[in-house]
Amino acid sequence: MGKLDGKIAIVTGAGRGIGRGIAMRLGADGATIVVSDILIDNAKKVAAEIEAAGGKAFAIQTDVTKQEQCEALVEQTVAKYGKLDIMVANAGIGIVKVSLDHTEEDWDKTLAVNVKGVFFCDIAAAKQMIKQGHKGYLGSGGKIINCASIAAHGGWAYLPAYSASKFAVRGFTQAFAKEMAPNKITVNAYCPGIVGTDMWDLIDEKIGAYTGAKKGETLKASVDALILAKEVGKPEQVAGYVSYLASEDADYMTGQSVMIDGGIVLV
Repeated sequence: MGKLDGKIAIVTGAGRGIGRGIAMRLGADGATIVVSDILIDNAKKVAAEIEAAGGKAFAIQTDVTKQEQCEALVEQTVAKYGKLDIMVANAGIGIVKVSLDHTEEDWDKTLAVNVKGVFFCDIAAAKQMIKQGHKGYLGSGGKIINCASIAAHGGWAYLPAYSASKFAVRGFTQAFAKEMAPNKITVNAYCPGIVGTDMWDLIDEKIGAYTGAKKGETLKASVDALILAKEVGKPEQVAGYVSYLASEDADYMTGQSVMIDGGIVLV
């Protein structure tokens, strides 16, 4: 028996990286996973991986910057499975430039995906969860889980719009947790640090273009100087914490944005 048996979960941005890791873990825990990504082929591949491992999954293409698509994502999920228990608003992007090089388009695109995308998914999920009702204790109404970042607790050079967007996710998570508590819905965020994904490979490369560092040098220097664990994180390690937030073990936890970073940010 898995700890999430019978639960229906949506994971956005689940076609690769941390999102894929979360989808795979929640599927292994027994939840039925709606694998959402703007790249439908990636989503279908992950859904097939979950099913090959003995889980249940279904892929839906979603552009989280479009509110109507986020609403349709929830509607299609409920039409197929009858309910929604867990929303993981994971989709996000990062544009690596110094502030002086950021264009209005860079800023708007980053906040559209990272902030509006979280807002649209959370609102659509919460409306469905409220409609379903609850059993009277915190967490029984549903679990909303947002992707923040260590950059939600301290801004990062070369990632100004990204940092601003993740501070916004952290603030919204706190506000929405207060609003959803009467409906027994918990709202929390996870804050990954330096994780071995395509996104961090790109960050390493782009920062190197500014500093003259060779490929891999920025990442290695960050690991050596910042991470107490002295190693890059894995998507599976982030997924383990999200699994906790999605379970009954985290029923008494809401409004939090917790680091899974190997010891970069200590609060």
